[in-house]
Amino acid sequence: MKSILNVDKLFFKLLFVLIMFFGSVAYGQNAVTLKGSVERVKVHGKHLEGNLAGDSVDRYVSIYLPPGYHTNPKKHYPVVYFLHGFGDDDAKWYGFTRHWINLPAIVDKVISSGGAKEIIIVTPNAYNKFFGCMYSNSTTIGDWEDFVAKDLVAYIDAHYRTIAKPESRGLAGHSMGGYGTMRIGEKHPEIFSGIYLLSPSSLLAGITNLSNPQLLTDSNSNYDDIKKIAPGLRYMYASAAAWSPNPNKPPLYLDMPFGDKQSMVLQKWAANMPLTTIDQYIANLKQLHAIAFDAGSKDTYIAASLNLLDAELNKYNIAHSFEIYDGTHVNRIGERIETKMLKFFSDNLISDKK
Repeated sequence: MKSILNVDKLFFKLLFVLIMFFGSVAYGQNAVTLKGSVERVKVHGKHLEGNLAGDSVDRYVSIYLPPGYHTNPKKHYPVVYFLHGFGDDDAKWYGFTRHWINLPAIVDKVISSGGAKEIIIVTPNAYNKFFGCMYSNSTTIGDWEDFVAKDLVAYIDAHYRTIAKPESRGLAGHSMGGYGTMRIGEKHPEIFSGIYLLSPSSLLAGITNLSNPQLLTDSNSNYDDIKKIAPGLRYMYASAAAWSPNPNKPPLYLDMPFGDKQSMVLQKWAANMPLTTIDQYIANLKQLHAIAFDAGSKDTYIAASLNLLDAELNKYNIAHSFEIYDGTHVNRIGERIETKMLKFFSDNLISDKK
């Protein structure tokens, strides 16, 4: 009888060990493989209608939904609107096309490790005939600033379980997307409460390399020609389409900083750069709950502009986070999103407590 009891005890001990072991393995796998889902939809851009370039007004938009979105149907989530850079598109950032970054994989990793709260992330496809829209309002390319701040936000709030208030909306972006973040964020504190700029381009004339005389040319006259020229010159054409449109100059409907128009066009471009106009938006910037920006030290022009942005915000006693780190324009962006940006929004956007 005693030996039978001992065998029973041994059996239950072994069973307990096996349950604990496989339970811990399952838990570990869950922690590692916890994944959100990605959807790609089309959103009609009312503010893009009638653009002279003839770009589609129905824009692809990639949406990251956190792991708990489908398993907790009563919960609502904060949203970060993330704007991609020049020459990129949403498909590249969300893993539909092979690229130097995969945003959903980074977010999965951070949420699974407990490094950030669950959040929805939304990225519109801003790739157009000029390789980028500068997230600006223009008769040539459409009113992208209004598309992001109004059309897109309204669509996402209507179709997804968001916390539809500014305290739960953030805006972020890389390069051209960082420019768009500053441009839109400083104008719309009633829509967004936090902004994060990753290596933002074109913040100030004179240190953005836009006025390089080698790039001042008007030799290309159609969209096919733009596909063949160097990226720096493409950026010039995108800037012209956004900031110096000309509805009377087909087929591109823009003025380049060339010949007798050079001075006026460059003045128009300067008027669209956030550090030029920052004094007019101080009241709005003070309404934002959180501001952060960073750039790599080897990203010379952009690092210089961020030092100036830091000084301007300090002048007005506007709280913000700022860092120049050892890096280039792209080589540590994934790391910055993982270790800085997601935590920034997790700490500063209001989440549903359910």
